[in-house]
Amino acid sequence: MNKQIIITASVFGMLAVITGAFGAHGLKAVLSPSQLEVWHTAVQYNFYHVFALLFLSTFARFKNRLITASYYFFTFGIICFSGSLYLLSCRSILGWDWLIAFGPITPLGGLLFILGWLTLALAAFRNK
Repeated sequence: MNKQIIITASVFGMLAVITGAFGAHGLKAVLSPSQLEVWHTAVQYNFYHVFALLFLSTFARFKNRLITASYYFFTFGIICFSGSLYLLSCRSILGWDWLIAFGPITPLGGLLFILGWLTLALAAFRNK
């Protein structure tokens, strides 16, 4: 599990750097300031939870269901929260106005983040 967590964190970390740079350099001229702010929020939460995954990998050697749950919550939280914000911020330039339907996915990602932190705290609390 430790190796899987580190690989997942590495991939999401790489994507966070790419999307951060793309937002700062490639999208600055085509997105409104409010859309860029949404993009920036997606990048921030992507990075925060990459660090959470890396920290989680230090506990992964304990073969704990709570650690495994936390891993999945953080992973799918990044996909749902940051992924939906990336898409929502770019819907006007993509011409995909139907992406507004992805709006409810963002809070679901936030809930997954909360559950990830909760399960991590429970795992630490139960650790002897």
